[in-house]
Amino acid sequence: MSANLTKLQDCFAIALGISKEQIVDSLAYNGIKEWDSVGHMALMSEIESAFDIMLDTDDILGLSTFAKTKEILAKYGVEI
Repeated sequence: MSANLTKLQDCFAIALGISKEQIVDSLAYNGIKEWDSVGHMALMSEIESAFDIMLDTDDILGLSTFAKTKEILAKYGVEI
């Protein structure tokens, strides 16, 4: 497992208050009660801080699953 994948999983676990076992590619926005609009903004903040990036608004809106998050981070040079 790559360091960046572990870091991303940590972001999800911390921001959403969930266990790492729940973090799978199909984990989706509004798919669990913790990932609501408030959780989404906490997650964006956690990701931006952890990877020292500033996400575009379109990317923030596009982060709909854990798998999609990995795709979008690749645009910012973050290799998972």
